[in-house]
Amino acid sequence: MFEWLKNKFNKKDEDEIKNKESNEKEELSQGEESDLESINNSPEKNSEDLNNKNLTNEKESKKEFSTDNNIENNIEEKSGLKDKEIIVEDTNELDSNEEVINKDKNIPEISEINQDNKEESINIEVKDELAQEVEPVEKKKPSLFQRLKDGLDKTRKEVGIKINTVLGAYVKIDDEMLEDLEDILISADIGMQTTMQLIDNLRETIIRNKVNDPKEVKPLLMEEAKKLMNPELNEKIKSTPPTIILVVGVNGVGKTTTIGKLSARFKNENKSVLVCAADTFRAAAIDQLKEWGNRANVDIISHDEGSDPASVVFDAIAAAKARGTDVLIVDTAGRLHNKANLMKELEKINKIITKNYPEANRENLLVLDATTGQNAMNQAKTFKEATDLTGIALTKLDGTAKGGVVIALQSELEIPIKLIGVGEGINDLQDFDIDSFIEAIFN
Repeated sequence: MFEWLKNKFNKKDEDEIKNKESNEKEELSQGEESDLESINNSPEKNSEDLNNKNLTNEKESKKEFSTDNNIENNIEEKSGLKDKEIIVEDTNELDSNEEVINKDKNIPEISEINQDNKEESINIEVKDELAQEVEPVEKKKPSLFQRLKDGLDKTRKEVGIKINTVLGAYVKIDDEMLEDLEDILISADIGMQTTMQLIDNLRETIIRNKVNDPKEVKPLLMEEAKKLMNPELNEKIKSTPPTIILVVGVNGVGKTTTIGKLSARFKNENKSVLVCAADTFRAAAIDQLKEWGNRANVDIISHDEGSDPASVVFDAIAAAKARGTDVLIVDTAGRLHNKANLMKELEKINKIITKNYPEANRENLLVLDATTGQNAMNQAKTFKEATDLTGIALTKLDGTAKGGVVIALQSELEIPIKLIGVGEGINDLQDFDIDSFIEAIFN
């Protein structure tokens, strides 16, 4: 704008100056012609006239020059003012542009923050939708056999894996191979008597069937072990109403825990259960049993510590009859099998049950700790003399490599193994099955 105005004024001034110069030239030319004529006519007048004209011309040129200067100064002043206004406007525009630029700089930061917030909100919404759409995947519960196999892992490593190693090391069947198998069975606490009988039966079967390949020996060994355990003894624990289960065993074998797990199992089968706390000798035995009763949601019949165990059993039988209880479980003191007075106390309890509850199905359950190995055999022999044992519950099989004692107990004493504990969980007390047990420790 400034350039355009300046050019416009400059052109206008130049045109005016050119017009004046042309007029002056014309006047000068006319004056010169007239002067020449006057000089020719009268030289003195002409010289004076010329001087006067020259003075006037100089004055007029000075006036014109001053007017030109004034015009130029006015133009420059106007242009200066306009330049100042334009500069002020330009500075204002620059300030406004800087504000816009600063705003623009802030805009991406705000937009980035908003975008981050949007992304976070979108992620949260997606997660919520996924959480709603994806249903929780329930872990498959292991089967009874799988839990048994996991619980007997140590015994399987001691028996099954070592047997595979021995059989894989021989090309033919001979006495040396059978001796190696015998050592493996003894180390698994199957016992000397049971092991020798098992190897003798295996040798006869190999000769009778004319077996030459060592790989065929393992199935034959498993079959002979089943025969020794007498599958006809294999039966489940009684629970047909009314039933009374007398639980015996030494201290620390897991009697109270077994009673708690049995109570929960019968409750899950929709049976009414009552527990008798006849262990009045051990400190805190009653409180421990009450805690298990709370977990299994069963009632406990108890007396004060130090009371006569037989009197507690008598009251429990009366309560079971009055309530129509399906299963009555009696906990007894942890009696050492070499303490004659404690064993006599156990005989007294048996007499009270026989006299006051003759219609009930009887189950005398001996609880043994599998980790004790052959010592469990000695306990079972002594308790068998004191009471008519109908079954054995073998606990802590998951914590030992001496699970072979199961074969010895059922083959030598002919007492059926009814329950085995292969873990700490409430469902890890399982019914004993010969086929599953043999499969779990040999394969």
